[in-house]
Amino acid sequence: MTVSYTLKVANSRFGGFSKLLFRWKGSIYKLLYKEFIVFVVLYTVLSLLYRCLLSQEQKRLFTKVAQYCNRSTDLIPISFVLGFYVTLIVNRWWAQYTSIPLPDQLMCVISSNVHGKDERGRILRRTLVRYANLSAVLILRSVSTRVLKRFPTMDHVVEAGFMTQDERKKFESLHSDFNKYWVPCVWFTNLVAQARRDGRVRDDVALRLLMDELNLYRAKCSMLFHYDWISIPLVYTQVVTIAVYSFFAFCLIGRQFLEPLEPGQEGELDMYVPLSTLLQFFFYAGWLKVAEQIINPFGEDDDDFETNKLIDRNLQVSLLSVDDMYQNLPPAVKDKYWNESAAQPPYTTATAAETLKPSFLGSTFDMCMCEEPEQSQPGEALPSSPRVYTPLLARFLAAASPASLRSLARGGRAHAQPRRPRAGSSSPSPRASRPEDPAAAAAIEEEDTEDEESQAGQALVPGGRLNAPQLPQKEELPQIQVKVPSSESLSTDHRDAVELP
Repeated sequence: MTVSYTLKVANSRFGGFSKLLFRWKGSIYKLLYKEFIVFVVLYTVLSLLYRCLLSQEQKRLFTKVAQYCNRSTDLIPISFVLGFYVTLIVNRWWAQYTSIPLPDQLMCVISSNVHGKDERGRILRRTLVRYANLSAVLILRSVSTRVLKRFPTMDHVVEAGFMTQDERKKFESLHSDFNKYWVPCVWFTNLVAQARRDGRVRDDVALRLLMDELNLYRAKCSMLFHYDWISIPLVYTQVVTIAVYSFFAFCLIGRQFLEPLEPGQEGELDMYVPLSTLLQFFFYAGWLKVAEQIINPFGEDDDDFETNKLIDRNLQVSLLSVDDMYQNLPPAVKDKYWNESAAQPPYTTATAAETLKPSFLGSTFDMCMCEEPEQSQPGEALPSSPRVYTPLLARFLAAASPASLRSLARGGRAHAQPRRPRAGSSSPSPRASRPEDPAAAAAIEEEDTEDEESQAGQALVPGGRLNAPQLPQKEELPQIQVKVPSSESLSTDHRDAVELP
């Protein structure tokens, strides 16, 4: 029987799991004690051989061999290989349990869509649900040793009431080299089609619903068959087993307590009992035994699935639902809270404290919000707030300031026309090597003066915003011939662009 300890760990308490360590049935001690005794005996034999029977020269040789074996254990990735393998086994184990066919959905659909309170209607419903259970019994006989021991032949299946003699003759008359667990499902579909023609199934929607539920049921039977057929690749299981056994074979020699090779050399503390090695064996070998137990959960181990109990339960509840419960309804009356707008079931004394707890309305329901500032009227200045700039961001903001934009504009004109040298600048200007044109210089001066006056004359609106200058519409800009600047002028323009205002 499956070992269940769910109630023991319902509440977390001090030493809660420690109480589970002293159980024998389904425990790791029951699985591992034989291998553990063999490992301890072999370790003890090698230790006595080294301490009592070997000469000094032989001990020196044994010490070198032990050191080599101890270094070799680091080369075996036992944690990675074993951990991934056990994870794969556990996922497969749970998937096999969820693939066991249960008739709960199918029996509800049969009870609600196959009509008739007469004997013919009762026979139809009971036969349909019996075919579903027969298909499950046939597939479980193929994968579970417990079920096969309970129904070793088809005579036992007939005697248990899952199949009649006529159905057995038809079943055995079908010759196939493969498993015939699907035959009762085909009988189910044919019988449902006949019930549709007789009016027992009243419309095609109900017929479709019956077929869909049967296909889901049959798919689970098929999954059990394929899980039994397609195992985890044997090479992977062999790799994990060899890795674990070879690791502890090296530990038998490499974890011995040895005498020092040199007379004056300090040796290791002789504990006689290798406690850490024994714990390591218990963990790793126990991990392997867990995988060995659940790789096929349809056997007879302590934690394997109770398939015979599942068969009994499924047959009993399915026959009850389609026969005794068919249109056997309690009278529909007003409930206890008919005149109450907010129903509140009573609490016992043991659970009265739960009524003091407020209902959960959402994680953000009690969040405190800062008061929002009053909205300013149109034309009212917004409160200024200090700005914090990082050094890198300040350089970009300085490059985008009005003064830097003026510098960029001047640099752009410098590429189109001769540029005046800056005051106090020691770097040569591109136009310093040729005579200056007085008319061109006067035009540039007048142009710069107009730019500065237009920028100074821009009015500030409340809040510190600048009025955008009104640009003339449909004004054609004069075309300028651009000359390629020299490297010296580019460096000068770059310094102007990043200059702070």
